[in-house]
Order: sequence, then C-alpha cells, then structure tokens
Amino acid sequence: MRFLYTALLWLFLPLLWLRLAIRSRRQPEYLQHLGERFGFYPFPEVSGEGVIWLHAVSVGETRATVSLIAGLRSRYPDYQILLTHSTPTGRATSEQLYGDDVLRVYLPYDYLFAVRRFFRHFRPKIGILMETEIWFNLIHEGHAARVPLLLLNARLSEKSAKGYARFARLTGSALRSLDAIAAQTPDDAARLTRLGARNVSVMGNLKFDIVPPPAMLAVGRILHADWGSTRQIVLAASTREGEEALLLDAWQATAVPALLVIVPRHPQRFDEVAGMLVKRGLRYQRRSEGGVVAPDVQVLLGDSMGEMFAYYAAADLAYIGGSLLPLGGQNLIEACAVGTPVLIGLHAFNFAEATRLAIEAGAAVRVGDAAELVQIAQRLLADPAALSVMRVQGMNFVSAHRGATDKAMSVIATVLGVT
Repeated sequence: MRFLYTALLWLFLPLLWLRLAIRSRRQPEYLQHLGERFGFYPFPEVSGEGVIWLHAVSVGETRATVSLIAGLRSRYPDYQILLTHSTPTGRATSEQLYGDDVLRVYLPYDYLFAVRRFFRHFRPKIGILMETEIWFNLIHEGHAARVPLLLLNARLSEKSAKGYARFARLTGSALRSLDAIAAQTPDDAARLTRLGARNVSVMGNLKFDIVPPPAMLAVGRILHADWGSTRQIVLAASTREGEEALLLDAWQATAVPALLVIVPRHPQRFDEVAGMLVKRGLRYQRRSEGGVVAPDVQVLLGDSMGEMFAYYAAADLAYIGGSLLPLGGQNLIEACAVGTPVLIGLHAFNFAEATRLAIEAGAAVRVGDAAELVQIAQRLLADPAALSVMRVQGMNFVSAHRGATDKAMSVIATVLGVT
C-alpha cells in the first residue's frame, strides 16, 4: 500500500507544482524556500547538541506550540528547537513568536528522497507532530532512522476518520509506528484507536494553555480607545471565503450601530474583502492605516498579522470565523482567554469539543446563520450585564481546562527516557 501511495505521489508531482504556482498568485511567499520542500537546506547539517523537532502546519498549530516550547526550553536547555511548517503564514507566525531562537524550515513533501534528506540533515532526537499530521513516508522513514515520533494535541474528526479508514492498512501501519499519541479528547483518542493506533492517551488541548501576551492586551486597549470611544465593536475573527459576503449582507440589512471589524483568516484575501466593501458602498478603513477611526466609518478591515489577541481585547463581542459555512471553524479559546464574549456558527467541527464546552459554560452562543448572528449581537450589545457575565465565564472556562502542556511534557519525557 505504501508503494502504491508513493507511486501516486510521483504521478501528482506536476499538479503539486501547479498548486504552488496558483497559490503564489495570491501569496508570493509560496515560491520562496522551494528547496526545503524537497529536503534541500541552505545551511550545513546540524551537529553538536541534539535537536527537538516540532511540526506545526500553519498559524493555529504554531501558536499552540508556545507553552510546549517554553516547557521544552526549560527542561531541555541544551537542545536546539526545530520548527517545520507547511504554509507561509505558519512560518511567518513562527518568526513573530520566536525570531532566531529556533531553527525554521518547511517540512519536505512526503517523497522518500526528501524525507530521508530531512532526517539525515537534522538528525532529531525526537519528532513531535502536532494535531493531525499523518504522513506515511515521513513516519516510516522516521521509524527507520530510529527517531521517536509523537503525535501530540491530536485531533481527528469523524469525517477525517472515515477518510483514513478507506486506507485502513496504510493508516494503521503509520499510527502503529508512532511511539505515542496524546489526543485532545476521549473521542479523538477513540477514533485514532479504531484506526489502529497504540499507546494513546488523552492530554487535553494545548490551546487552553496559551496566555494572552500582555503587550497585545495593551495594544487592544489602545485600539478600543481609537475605534470604540463612541460606539461598541463587533469583531469577525478569522473569516473564511464566502463568509464576509453573508455577514455584510446581514449587517447592512439590520443597520447595527456598532463598528464591524473584519479580520480575514488568510492575508492574501485582504484586498478581496476590501473590494467587497467598496462594491457595497460601505465606508471602511484599514488597520494598516493606523490612527483613530472616523465616526462615519462602518467597517474596519483588520489587514495585519500577529495581532489577533489585540483584536479580541479591543472587541465587545466576537464572531469566530469558519463556522457559518461548513469549513470547520476556528479556535474560540483565544477569545475566551481574553474575556471576549463569543458567537459561533453551526459548523465548528474542527473545534467541536471546545465549542461544546464553551457554550455549556456560558462563554459562547451558537448562531444558525448570518441573520441570527447579527440579531443576537445586537441583543447582547444592548445588555451590558449579559456581556459582563459572558466575559467572566469565558475566562473561567479557559482556566478550568488548562494543563495539557504538563501532560505533553510527561509523554515526551517518557519517550526520551528522562525522568
């Protein structure tokens, strides 16, 4: 099965180049560091002290590594941290968080020659794959190179589990080659076990251990003063393609007397969303322009990177993007950690457990569509007492579920043979 998988990868190689070219039209960074994607690196092989390698695909996974990397630095100070990514936005987030304190490259595509070069070049002492990164050749070659591999903060939706089950032998072999798996929830652990995984435990979600940076909270207070001195602020955070149109239509139909702040999930879509605002005749301003928002501005376009905590701190209420349409939703934990009341759509299957718990805790409200979102937002904005209660419940909700980092560190120590 793995031979067939590898053969198919070679057949799809022209499409891979085409995909990179298409993505680079919106985000030119996709054409940077191309050699790394095939196991070629612009610096010598790593020597000396060992390397602890973490793979975080994009922005969310990278931000979730903060508490874990802090723990690794404290417990294993002599090791070099290597972070790999799959997207330019994940790489940029890593640069913002860690600067030159970590090694940083793209994870090679799952071709045998590329992953073999990766392991020869970095010779990691241990490899940590974050969330749902099951690459068959990568895992096989890591096992062959005697590099312990862990899947931490693991999550697997029912839909994804059914997809992997179609290739049960290949998936089961890869999962059994992992030295340990620590899942976010019992349901995630059960799905992974059914697919053939062994040594599976439950660790919780690392995203609960993220502490809002004080500097970003300070920026948020300044933004709130600049944007909301005379009106309330509703944030649409990490919106995805198709959602902004729905939200803007409902917003204009209801004429909410608040400032709407839209922060698209992907920076390559900033200009696209600006075009929507112009087409609808909405008066808008960009975050990148800075300064006080004029009273006649209806929408502020959040066209900046690395400021999500500041946006949450500035907002009176936040909608979490990716959930109005069947896109899986985005992380609502950061908003709750700041104390920002949350609205979330029906399609948050990528964060199903966290969403369920937040709603049960009174920190979030589920909405069925964009019209209901705007209606509930208007009702909550008119009820300061209800917003205040949601703020407290959000922070209590996050506090009650911390501790995943300690469990992850225990799993790592066990695999490394360190007590």
